Amino acid sequence: MALLEIRNLSLEFQTRGGILHALENVSFEVQRGETIGLVGESGSGKSVLSYAILGLSDGAARITQGSARFDGVDLLGAPERHLADLRGREASMIFQNPRAALNPIRKIGQQLEDVLERHTTTLRAKRKEKAIACLAEMKIPDPERRYHAYPFELSGGLCQRVMIALALACSPKLLIADEPTTGLDVTTQAAIMALIAEKARSTRMSTLLITHDLALARAYCDRIAVMHAGQIVEIAPTEKLFTQASHPYTEQLIGATPVGRARLSELIAVPGSLPDLRRSDLPSCRFSERCNRRRAVCKMALPSGADGAHEVRCHNPLRPESAALDALAARST
Repeated sequence: MALLEIRNLSLEFQTRGGILHALENVSFEVQRGETIGLVGESGSGKSVLSYAILGLSDGAARITQGSARFDGVDLLGAPERHLADLRGREASMIFQNPRAALNPIRKIGQQLEDVLERHTTTLRAKRKEKAIACLAEMKIPDPERRYHAYPFELSGGLCQRVMIALALACSPKLLIADEPTTGLDVTTQAAIMALIAEKARSTRMSTLLITHDLALARAYCDRIAVMHAGQIVEIAPTEKLFTQASHPYTEQLIGATPVGRARLSELIAVPGSLPDLRRSDLPSCRFSERCNRRRAVCKMALPSGADGAHEVRCHNPLRPESAALDALAARST
């Protein structure tokens, strides 16, 4: 049984401009010990989905249908007290902006001890020692001194490591890492991802890596789910996704990603922009208005996309050979 199972999850926000349809029929699974990437443009709904999974959605959000189960627990039907016990202990999250997520007026060590007190049986006399050990595990220099520091006294990279230490302090079964390397230099980015990957290997922790960086997802994920305008459009094993992309949006995302020594002129921009999710006439395929493979059939409900390990929700998917030819043609024009 999968550790995390999301089935046909739909979510909307009540805004001054009307109902915003943020998620539509989102379905995927995260297996035990698996690292799955969730990729897509900014505004695709990746963070909204992660907050919905952990019951952290904004008060204006409303789940209209679907289910979310974590290790057999119904996340959508569980009382808040149960979710509060689960968050941090069984399932943790690394938020996009560590400086905003950390308490600015509470020392780093105190914040770690708060987590240990809330979610573990660590004795009070041992919490400081454990907190320092958590910082050392994240390879934070001079962890004894950092224990007494405030977040504003640390660099962005160190704050990110502290955020990871907080998320991993209780050895969770699931880690949701929401853009964990945004704004960091390449060296720090690699070090942080290596720390997460090592923890996943040593404890068989499952990881949901949310990122717009396809190269990062390719380097660390077993499978990748591609999200566009609140819909999952394709899920496949990582290398298969990059070599045999079937959804037109996936192909265009890959074409817009620098690979190796590719020149800037070789990159292909994804045309158009995300649709206004407040529209009452959103098409069944929210990518159709940007798609060069659009057909009349695309007005119909999306297919389930189930095809073994490779799922594609498209009426007119690319064949591997045609995808290669289309890419060559586009680059030559």
